[in-house]
Amino acid sequence: MLPLEGVIVIAVEQAVAAPFCSSRLADAGAHVIKVERPEGDFARAYDAAAKGQSSYFVWLNRGKDSVVIDLATREGRASLEQLIAGADVLIQNLKPGSMDKLGFSLDRLKKDYPALICCTISGYGDDGPYAHRKAYDLLIQAESGLASITGGPDGPSRVGVSIVDIATGATAHAAILEALFARSRNGEGADIRISMFDVMADWLSVPLLNSEVGNTPPRMGLAHPSIAPYGVFRSKDGKDILISIQSEREWKKLCADVLGQPALPEDHRFSNMVERVRNRKLTDKTVGDIFATMTRDDLLKRLSDADIAFAEVNTMADLAEHPHLRRIEVDTPAGPVSYPAPAAIVVDQPRHYGAVPGIGERTRIANPLHARTKSS
Repeated sequence: MLPLEGVIVIAVEQAVAAPFCSSRLADAGAHVIKVERPEGDFARAYDAAAKGQSSYFVWLNRGKDSVVIDLATREGRASLEQLIAGADVLIQNLKPGSMDKLGFSLDRLKKDYPALICCTISGYGDDGPYAHRKAYDLLIQAESGLASITGGPDGPSRVGVSIVDIATGATAHAAILEALFARSRNGEGADIRISMFDVMADWLSVPLLNSEVGNTPPRMGLAHPSIAPYGVFRSKDGKDILISIQSEREWKKLCADVLGQPALPEDHRFSNMVERVRNRKLTDKTVGDIFATMTRDDLLKRLSDADIAFAEVNTMADLAEHPHLRRIEVDTPAGPVSYPAPAAIVVDQPRHYGAVPGIGERTRIANPLHARTKSS
């Protein structure tokens, strides 16, 4: 039995953040009913990379039922009310105020369904000067300052995945699990509010605290602002290898066993982390010049034998063939699609991942409508 079997989740969702959250609940056995507008979640049209379907949608909507409801109609709102009446969890990430205008204010839902766990995802929260703004992943990357510390010296850059959406979905997932646990003890629901800006501000605590004391992190590409050597160096045959030296012991091992320069740590310019960072250009040139005399295979063997932390700078094509990549295969309306497996492995409890629904398609047989009792 999966941990969330019997839990019913109504997801009035679109795009990435809320679907990320609800997909993880579905993986754990929850019956997730995705409420879509007649034209469907707009993420269905983001691209056509997964057998003509959106890669985003295929990734984030496995194991859910899709129910088409036109919330602009009285009948549609009555249908949503019926679903909520039988639910344990309601997730929604519509534009702020939309659910209120439709008659589903959180105050009313808390009164009518006291055991319901409500999770509202927004860009900037319920109040404050930006509460009314639309918010998407890249907008929050820029507004929060994340883009200012991402990329190289030439200018700010977007993180290469939808990191704000994913972080927000993961935060919502954790908060809902906490609320389910609390409800199992006290019988009470919860009103959870999560803003994308708050999530990213939390994740940016370290660069923010440094900036507030005058140490604004520079954009350094694949390098580290306070550790050296920690960056990319190229082999004789043109392969980029990233190494990370975290301690003086590791620095001495690198010098002796990889670089063939055991006396290098005795040079005052390289004698400790502070000096190596202060003399970063010279540190990197010294390491880089020696790396450039050896082939990729020779370097990887030396680094591995010396127990130095390293990685190759791979592409998506490299990831597709990576020996550590675990995959799952899910059914979709266009046929099976294979993609990376969820990270969590529960030993001796293998997971089955449900199908991705077409618009209005049910992938589960269970009847979700076991209405819970309203409060008097």
